[in-house]
Amino acid sequence: MELKKERVEMGAENAGSIELKKGLQSVFGFSGFRPNQEEIVQAILGRRDVFAVMPTGAGKSLCYQLPALLMPGVCLVISPLISLMKDQVDAARAIGLRASFLNSSQTLGEQRAVSDALRAGFLDLLYVSPERFAMASFTTLLRSVNLSFVAIDEAHCISEWGHDFRPDYLELANIVTLFPDCPIAAFTATATRKVERDIITKLGLRDPFTLRASFNRANLFYEVMPKGDVDRQLLAFVRRHRGEQGIIYRMTRRSVEETAEMFQANGIKALPYHAGLEDSVRAAHQEAFNRDETDVVVATIAFGMGIDKSNVRFVAHGDLPKNIESYYQETGRAGRDGDPAHCLLLFGYGDVPRITYFIDQITDDAARKHARACLDAMARFGSAHVCRRKQLLGYFNEQYPQDNCGMCDVCSGTGEEVDATVEAQMLLSAMIRTGNRFGGNHIVEVVTGANTQKIRQCGHDRLRTYGVGREKGKGHLHAVLRHLLAKGFVRRTGDRFPVLETTELAGRVLGGGARFRMMKPKDDEGINMSAIRAVDEMPCHAPLFEALRALRKEIAEQQGVPPFVVFSDRTLRDMSARMPSGEHEMLCVSGVGAHKMEQYGAAFLEAIAAFRTEHPDVNPLVVDDYIAPFTRKGSLSETVKETGMLMEEGLGVEAIAEKRGLKVDTVMGHIEKLVESGKTVDINGLVDTEKLKPIVAVLRHQATDELKPVFEHFGGSVPYEDIRLARTWLRLRALQGAGMM
Repeated sequence: MELKKERVEMGAENAGSIELKKGLQSVFGFSGFRPNQEEIVQAILGRRDVFAVMPTGAGKSLCYQLPALLMPGVCLVISPLISLMKDQVDAARAIGLRASFLNSSQTLGEQRAVSDALRAGFLDLLYVSPERFAMASFTTLLRSVNLSFVAIDEAHCISEWGHDFRPDYLELANIVTLFPDCPIAAFTATATRKVERDIITKLGLRDPFTLRASFNRANLFYEVMPKGDVDRQLLAFVRRHRGEQGIIYRMTRRSVEETAEMFQANGIKALPYHAGLEDSVRAAHQEAFNRDETDVVVATIAFGMGIDKSNVRFVAHGDLPKNIESYYQETGRAGRDGDPAHCLLLFGYGDVPRITYFIDQITDDAARKHARACLDAMARFGSAHVCRRKQLLGYFNEQYPQDNCGMCDVCSGTGEEVDATVEAQMLLSAMIRTGNRFGGNHIVEVVTGANTQKIRQCGHDRLRTYGVGREKGKGHLHAVLRHLLAKGFVRRTGDRFPVLETTELAGRVLGGGARFRMMKPKDDEGINMSAIRAVDEMPCHAPLFEALRALRKEIAEQQGVPPFVVFSDRTLRDMSARMPSGEHEMLCVSGVGAHKMEQYGAAFLEAIAAFRTEHPDVNPLVVDDYIAPFTRKGSLSETVKETGMLMEEGLGVEAIAEKRGLKVDTVMGHIEKLVESGKTVDINGLVDTEKLKPIVAVLRHQATDELKPVFEHFGGSVPYEDIRLARTWLRLRALQGAGMM
């Protein structure tokens, strides 16, 4: 590609921010980097090893795709699932990257073709699994090519302390030995400090540039409900999201099948997904979900990393996940496009013994203790009525700075704060008087005055705290105890037989120096959707947005790719807000780069034009808040060249537009590109300059070149198309240095 060629000619050390922004705008269609992306890209371009923890939706793929575009050679991407690779490659190719994958789903002929392209230097990105990398024949192939760097996705899979350990990932420790001069960039969405250290050590990263982005997914709304009638609760939840796509996680294959059947019986398009299904069935169900042909996938954790769908609007857990890392990763499948999404957890203590049974089968003492601690943390998250976001971020050693996140059930006014100082003092006192050597159930029984053999044998019926909380009720005292745990007044210690003990903070409450307040949930059928939509959502014309979604689906079906590969929902939302009428304006839409403009631009511009015709009173909600910069291109597309040839034949703008079935503004956009590339163009001969004179005069005397003020100046008598034409004429004159009219 042209940018790669330019970088080779410049030398890697001279590539600066201008070149990065050029690639970001022209290829990816973004006007600026998201937080942390540019630092990572610069580190890779500087040939440093990188370790980055970035939440799902933060733009990890761009961090290695942009350097792969700019650096000589090919970037090897290690991806955990072959089912995900096709979507990743389709998405990369859709923006013009030369990408391919190599895996067992291909025929031998297809694999040979990819290998030949790799040897010939025709690839920017090659996606493979860790199993493929472990093959001696493949590493021999890699030795014959120019390997720019290796990107490892889902890097937490290499750590035995991570939530999704895969032994095959351990083979990646050989990269440093086999390719000592090749940088390694490792990415993950979930890693505690312990897992981070383990990954860096196992991969042998050399003085890596490390980055831990915020784990906060501001667009996700977290809700926890007491687990009751699961079918009724999940059905009500999905009905609140009618017409949207989402994932329901269940613990067992049987519950997956039963829940999917329940949805189907109630008129909801749902499909099951679990490891017990045939490979072809699983693949078909995942493909149907990716292509928006079904609304809901009901799945076990087998349906996790293989999801790259950007418009998942909800994720629900019908059962308790085994750890917070898994919960965070699975809820992270929602809202990848940045729009609001809803995450529901149905919490019940009955799930804890079921998970504990499997944990107790772990033979390694350290691993079993770690798994038990992770489950305890997950149970505290589900049981304590404390800001969900604070708890999640705190688990990953990040402090949420606000008192109220506004985007969880606790902070959105669905609970009430109560003073539980007296109950807290009863429980803390009982723990101290029993020597901090017993579990929560025993402590509550002491406080409520239960007559058990254990209490009598230990002599706890003679304690001053025995029976002081009879009138409080066991359920309420258990809730207070969970909040004491969540807020750090109590900690759980031990492995197979955990006990509770007070912390230093407990003295403040026991001594009367501090009050203990907790949130008590109200009885509720669920969060009102208006609370979730409180997040600033990109404004758009909803009917146009739906029309563009329908067009996207039609194009995606024709090309055999998921709809989000064509454009994301967020791009369509921006498009429907801006209502572009030409190529230049379309390139101002977030997510529309040069390649996608050439592939899909004409069809979407036509749909927008049709909407404008049917709704003449509807105006853009966003009018040119920025203008895409002019940059000289090294080459011209075929469609621009065709316009140039027709100009050489003496045709004017309107004649070319009519002959080619294009809008006048699109043809003017082609002329812009011709001028940018150094072509000599007789601008005055292309348009009726007399007709444009009064419009040009107004454009020259206003502070900006926005269209709306000009339209209003003429009282709506001059169409937007003529104003755009005049503005483009002015830009071309300035670009050629033609002087005043």
